[in-house]
Amino acid sequence: MIERVLAIETSCDDTSVAIVDRTGWVHSVVAASQDLDHEVYGGIVPEIAARNHSIALIPLIEEAFKKANMNWSDVQGIAVTNRPGLIGALIVGLVTAKSLSQAKHLPFLGVNHLEGHLLAPFLRDDKYAPPEDFGYPYVGLAISGGHTSLYQIKGLGDYRILGATKDDAAGECFDKFAKMAGLGFPGGVRVDQMAKAGNPQAFEFPRSMIHDDTFDMSFSGLKSSGQRMLEQLGPELVQERLPDLCASFQEAIVDVLIAKLDRAAKVFRSKRVILTGGVSANSRLRQRAQEWADKKGYTLVIPPLRYCTDNAAMIGYVGALRMARGEVSALDLGPSPQALASDFK
Repeated sequence: MIERVLAIETSCDDTSVAIVDRTGWVHSVVAASQDLDHEVYGGIVPEIAARNHSIALIPLIEEAFKKANMNWSDVQGIAVTNRPGLIGALIVGLVTAKSLSQAKHLPFLGVNHLEGHLLAPFLRDDKYAPPEDFGYPYVGLAISGGHTSLYQIKGLGDYRILGATKDDAAGECFDKFAKMAGLGFPGGVRVDQMAKAGNPQAFEFPRSMIHDDTFDMSFSGLKSSGQRMLEQLGPELVQERLPDLCASFQEAIVDVLIAKLDRAAKVFRSKRVILTGGVSANSRLRQRAQEWADKKGYTLVIPPLRYCTDNAAMIGYVGALRMARGEVSALDLGPSPQALASDFK
């Protein structure tokens, strides 16, 4: 019987390992960031990400066991992200999981990274647990560097995509604006920090599709508007007004995300909603979402920052649940840059 798994996450630029059981309890989670390695390039370089994963992964596995005060006899399986993500990065995690599976005579399972984000609110540790009344079904907004989508989550493996961005993801939009404004990488974090000192009403930016009768979103027009605004102001004024620019740009993204989440909660009469994914770490989004939920009487769950960004704990939880009901992967399982058609309805 699967009670506890070792989990590996290498879908993008962060290497993460965790030991998680099927109740969602995180015995340990460790990670290695690559921000400094990619900062000089202004974005993630896939080849560098893959190479750094190969260097960091085995030491992190050893650290995860040490931190949990466990060894290989304490886990009954291995969960690993195999989709979606950067192919080279995924290969490192997947090959490592397969090798350990054979060496330790343990089953392994490939996990959808996005499914991990959708179930991350159920994780728990000494400092976090979801509300006692939280459970299925719920509506979820998953926002990251490469994905911005709304889901209806009815149970393990029962997910329906309600809508998604038609072009840039919210995280991409943050990063591109930050790069144009000279803030560097990682862009979203720096826009958030700069915006705290700014006026969100100082500049007018478009909110595409905010009133559309759909759950879809669009951020490419906002990105283009941001570029034009920066060009019109010029370098000196941009630096002088940077906090206001960041706050106003950020507010436009937050307005769209909250509007779409509100529509989904209304249409599906869901009193339980979640924000998940790396962009859900944005402080303004968290503040506005909580104010909205309090006003509407909704139960809003946003995982703590350590479970919002790419982390192996969420992969381990999904893996433990699925393996407990008999699911395993074959050794010929490959990586995929996209989610499988069968992952979502």
